[in-house]
Amino acid sequence: MSGHDAEHETIQLDDGQTVSGLLQAPPKPLACLALAHGAGAGMGHPFLSAVAAGLAERGIATLRYQFLYMERGSKRPDPPRIAQAAVRAAVLAARRLVPKVPLFAGGKSFGGRMTSQAQAESPLPDVRGLVFLGFPLHPPGRPSDERGAHLFNTQIPMLFLQGTRDDFATLPLLRPLVQKLGTRATLALFDDADHSFRVPKRAGRSNEEVFTGMLDTLTAWIDERD
Repeated sequence: MSGHDAEHETIQLDDGQTVSGLLQAPPKPLACLALAHGAGAGMGHPFLSAVAAGLAERGIATLRYQFLYMERGSKRPDPPRIAQAAVRAAVLAARRLVPKVPLFAGGKSFGGRMTSQAQAESPLPDVRGLVFLGFPLHPPGRPSDERGAHLFNTQIPMLFLQGTRDDFATLPLLRPLVQKLGTRATLALFDDADHSFRVPKRAGRSNEEVFTGMLDTLTAWIDERD
């Protein structure tokens, strides 16, 4: 692979179907993250592209990948069983493509939740920790922590990167949930940031500053688990 450019990959699912992937890696990666997209946008979304590029600059490879519904051009997310199968296939592909480095998995919103559900169902091979870029604890305006119940079956480290204005995870629900998970869970909050890590002008700092801080926090957390 030349430089930090993303290269297209084909990821084989257990049932013989395939989904697309994008591998983005520095010449000598220190770790690899299998990175899933959110419900409404695929692996080429500017946010995920920027995450992959920023992590490559910090020495971390990423394998972004499509869920099957996104691959087909559908707007309706896959049922959990099908989404989790894609997570497992992507993790195996990431291990094959970037061997011999610490492996992590996670994603943006829906992608992170499907990854954690897969891990809770049956541990993902060789994965050292899970990363959530805005964990979707509940739909906006419908606060509940039920979607976090499966996290208690997840025994590996978890990093929650969350904006304090994230309407998919109100802090009065998210904070106690993370506390109950104990030392395996780390909550990193970004003041005034929303579900997409954007901040209003009154915040006194730019979206770019928040984004850089988020990537630096993620990199440091991964480094601690190498």
